[in-house]
Amino acid sequence: MTERATSERDRPIRVLIADDQDMVRTGFRFFLDAQPDITVVAAAADGEQAVALAREARPDVCLLDIRMPKASASRP
Repeated sequence: MTERATSERDRPIRVLIADDQDMVRTGFRFFLDAQPDITVVAAAADGEQAVALAREARPDVCLLDIRMPKASASRP
């Protein structure tokens, strides 16, 4: 196994949480940060902030609410 593959496997999974409800973001952060192989690197309250934070933090996984202010996956 290469050195790069070993170091990537050993580092925690980096997660961004995006939800317009503070209680939901807090709950997910509490649960995910309790896992030894996961770290929350950013949390966003709206779609625009989620995009900006994703570009900045470069998470491995984005946990996204489907409907949020300032950008949604489903637009009317």
